[in-house]
Amino acid sequence: MLYLAEVQKQKGGLLSGGAKTELKLLACQRTDQNWSTVSEEVIAAEDASKLNDGALVLVELNPNRQVQRIQEAGRPLVNILQNFSRQLEKFKLKEDEIDQWKESLTFQAQEMNRREMDMEARLEQLQQMEEEFQRLETQKQEVETSHEQISQLQAEIERHRQELEGAWEHLRGEQRRLEECQANFQQGMVLDEAQSRVMSELLECLSNKVAPTETVREHLNFAFELVETQQATLNPHWEKLEQQKTVATQQQEEIDRLSESFSDRQNAWQQAHDSLEQQITQLKLNTTTLVSKEDYVRIVKEQLQHQEELYQQIHALAATSGNVVLSQKVDVEALEKMPLEELQKIVQDLLDKLEIDSTFVQDQEHELKYKQESIEEIENKIKEAPDQDQINLEMELADEKDLYQMLNETLVGQRRNLLQRQKLIKQHQNILLRRQGQTVNNTEENNQIDFGPILLQIETQRQQQSQELQKLEHEIDQMRAAIEMDQGMIDNHTHDQQNKQQELKEIEEKLLSLRTATAECWGRVNLYQETLQPIQDTLDGLRHKLQGIAESLAQVQETGDYQLQTINEMRQTLQGLMSQPELLAS
Repeated sequence: MLYLAEVQKQKGGLLSGGAKTELKLLACQRTDQNWSTVSEEVIAAEDASKLNDGALVLVELNPNRQVQRIQEAGRPLVNILQNFSRQLEKFKLKEDEIDQWKESLTFQAQEMNRREMDMEARLEQLQQMEEEFQRLETQKQEVETSHEQISQLQAEIERHRQELEGAWEHLRGEQRRLEECQANFQQGMVLDEAQSRVMSELLECLSNKVAPTETVREHLNFAFELVETQQATLNPHWEKLEQQKTVATQQQEEIDRLSESFSDRQNAWQQAHDSLEQQITQLKLNTTTLVSKEDYVRIVKEQLQHQEELYQQIHALAATSGNVVLSQKVDVEALEKMPLEELQKIVQDLLDKLEIDSTFVQDQEHELKYKQESIEEIENKIKEAPDQDQINLEMELADEKDLYQMLNETLVGQRRNLLQRQKLIKQHQNILLRRQGQTVNNTEENNQIDFGPILLQIETQRQQQSQELQKLEHEIDQMRAAIEMDQGMIDNHTHDQQNKQQELKEIEEKLLSLRTATAECWGRVNLYQETLQPIQDTLDGLRHKLQGIAESLAQVQETGDYQLQTINEMRQTLQGLMSQPELLAS
């Protein structure tokens, strides 16, 4: 099982011997992408004695908790962190997408709720208007019924008036006859008993022919009550009409105020939008400048990489050729004066470290070969995979290529260090052989070419370009910071503008809704007025006609009273004549 561990070295005392090397287990690999912490277990590992204290390593343990393989953990940890970073970026993109969908769905739900509430409010208004129309239609039918009753009453009054006029004409005829009788009486003529009886019957008939007005008066009062009832029914509607007019006027004033506020806010938003556009243009200009500098930095890095490759090639040539040197000198005088046993120990330590480094480099070479095989395998899968799977395979291929490139770059320096260490061991071995009295062939050293000046010149140029690169990177960092600050300000301004735009949209929707409601209110007012005014005019006409009928009825009543008074006078006159028998007898 693979573990992440920390190298711990404990210095030994005078009696306990040399230093003791241990590995402190920190984490355990469960799957390829899953690591978990473990209890701080410490195991002995003499194979890690060549590593520095505190170094992080990857160690494989067998079931007996014995070390099988040790590997530096720097590169694998970088790979794990890179994979973790990619997963975080993918997860963040998914979260952003989910948040955007949530915001969109929330806004749609709010808009649907608002529209549903508006539809319900308008439906209630339509229902109220329909109920009011039904009430008005009922009142209109009642007014028409009252109008028919009043017409009937008017016809009856006209009939009674005609009968009254006939009786009045008959009364005038009888009055003329009475006047003739009185004239005859004055001339000495008298009435006999039969004529007196006829005159009494005629007077009684005239008295019975006087038209009664009590029934007509009752009908007329009932008609007045109906008209007043209808007027009392219409009065609340007239009051409601006035209230609707007041509400419509207030809403119109609110529309005017809101329109002015909307215009002012829209002008302010437009000015802020123009300013934001200028900031965005300046940001694009700065971004273009930054991209240009980044391109220049990329070119400088490519030059540094070429110089590094040239340096490595010269260094490799110097390390692999027998007739060149790397200007890596050893302190020969110190080695000559050193005790032979100590020199032998130094040579042995160098050989041990060389063996460990060679083993590590070989492991890295095997891993590099394994990565190359994985890349070739994924490329073959891409050729045969369907279209929907190619995207994931291409992303996996890009990750493997990045890991391969980083591992290969790491091995370049490790190979170079390994060659330098081999040369250093060769120099130490030659000095050791000379001190042991063995013959050393120095012909190869005498014919060597010194590549030190060339490498020094390349290194000097690399340092100059590195300094220039650092300066450019510092400027780029400053520009990036300024661009990020500007971008943050632009984002804030954009967010504010979006909020203000949303507020303007809400105000505009409110204004449109208020205008619609005001138009509907004025429509109801006009409809009320168009409906109520004809009914009111009809009631006023009926009231005027009833008043005329009442006046005519009063005249008829007065005429009837006068007729009865005249008949009574005639009856008294006739009774006076009949009470003088001497006149009748003569």
